[in-house]
Amino acid sequence: MNGPIVIIGAGLAGLRTAEELRRAGYEGELILVGEESRLPYDRPPLSKQFVRGETDDTTLRPAEFFDEKQIDLRLNTAATAVDTATRQVRLADGGTLDYDQLIIATGLRPRRLPGLPDLGGVHVLRGHADAAALRAELSDAGTALVVGAGFIGCELAASFRASGVEVVLVEPQPTPLASVLGEKVGALVARMHRAEGVDLRCGTGLDTFLADDADQVRGARLSDGSEVAADLVVIGVGSRPVTDWLADSGIALADPAAGGGVLADEVGRTSVEGVWAVGDVAAWLHETGLRKRVEHWTNAGEQARLLACALLGAEPPTAARVPYFWSDQYDVKIQALGTPSANDDVHVVTDDGRKFLAYYAQDGNLTGVVGAGLTAQVMKARAKIAAGAPIAELLATT
Repeated sequence: MNGPIVIIGAGLAGLRTAEELRRAGYEGELILVGEESRLPYDRPPLSKQFVRGETDDTTLRPAEFFDEKQIDLRLNTAATAVDTATRQVRLADGGTLDYDQLIIATGLRPRRLPGLPDLGGVHVLRGHADAAALRAELSDAGTALVVGAGFIGCELAASFRASGVEVVLVEPQPTPLASVLGEKVGALVARMHRAEGVDLRCGTGLDTFLADDADQVRGARLSDGSEVAADLVVIGVGSRPVTDWLADSGIALADPAAGGGVLADEVGRTSVEGVWAVGDVAAWLHETGLRKRVEHWTNAGEQARLLACALLGAEPPTAARVPYFWSDQYDVKIQALGTPSANDDVHVVTDDGRKFLAYYAQDGNLTGVVGAGLTAQVMKARAKIAAGAPIAELLATT
């Protein structure tokens, strides 16, 4: 190579890619650029153990790791543009970085709801600073409003209840997680939150905030006209890929209406020679023939391994990839294997009132398994999902 490999984004995907490049034998210059001032850290604990005050540090690798691996880690540095003709990245401080190969790993930013007043006590959660601000206010809060019952919203509702806070959880869809796991499993998740004392209001959205004279949130008016009290509010209505800095770069991007992100093939190559994409920002080509983003922790590591091998011309892993993700809520770990979809045929095969197991199928074949509190049953389905086992045979044995 005539120049360094530059990775823009020092989150999990960027870090794992740097690690995999070294593991695959790359010994050249490797630069990892991060917008935040902190060492790369793990995000999943932020909505759980960190916000509850059970842990203070979610750092993934200590500073000496980067010295040992000869990774030039540049924190507090944001990329603002890329010139793919000259292979140069422009930085917010006015500097530039030349690259031979560029890897985009810029992740996501939380969506915000337009037209709402800017008040104290209103939060989004993506990074460490967001979580620290929320944690600082949580100890003095008696009531909280969580807008959006996706994974982050559900996890925060559970964490707030564990901290003794009264919670109203608002979701415009019929159930929590309806767009991801479907209404049938969403109803089981709803049951769990209500059993834990959450005031869950589905089919309802947020109209506006209510404030005191100090511009501090004191509650909200919902779309059904009702009002709720809240000492703090968290907006958890999804995220968008960080691709603004790629404007005019010539790098093909996905339609925002289809989820957005950087379009890439099955190993992370983008439309421009020498540019790759990995992690939450990357819309990779999947077995279905569609390009889509996958916002799961394990996906970042799997993509990093494939990308590093492809970039260096090494042999890629050959084992069948079965996607996996999880969410910790209360004392229950919700786990998913495969590609469960809200549009699948969903069969709940185990349900004891709290723990459950559900099979997902398309065209008569198993596509995924989702379970709550049933780790062994979920994980042993991996081979059946990889093989696309007939759902009728599985149901006959349950």
